[in-house]
Amino acid sequence: MPTLETLDDATAAKAFRRLVRHLRHRSDAQNIDLMGLAGFCRNCLGDWIAGEGLSKDEAREIVYGMPYDEWKARYNIEATPEQIERMQESMQRNQVEAALDDALDDSFPASDPPAMTDPSR
Repeated sequence: MPTLETLDDATAAKAFRRLVRHLRHRSDAQNIDLMGLAGFCRNCLGDWIAGEGLSKDEAREIVYGMPYDEWKARYNIEATPEQIERMQESMQRNQVEAALDDALDDSFPASDPPAMTDPSR
């Protein structure tokens, strides 16, 4: 049975595209509410795909289907104090995962053979 790590890239990409299309369709789902419930939002998703020649703004535009400022002007509603509090509580739950990600990022090059981390080899 496949796991997250062994799931083929085509299936994972299909799921990612479906998630992005769903978030584009559900413009009523505010980022602050996504952050409060799941600890991530459209901006986070865009930031996760940024890199390798793709800026954060370009990546976010892929997720939003338009420039972020345009989406914000069309759909964003000012957050209530309750939404902000819930988001902050939710973000604290992300700290454990963030610490693990940082530890893995810090150890990754050290665990690779020099030929993988040193382009001169």
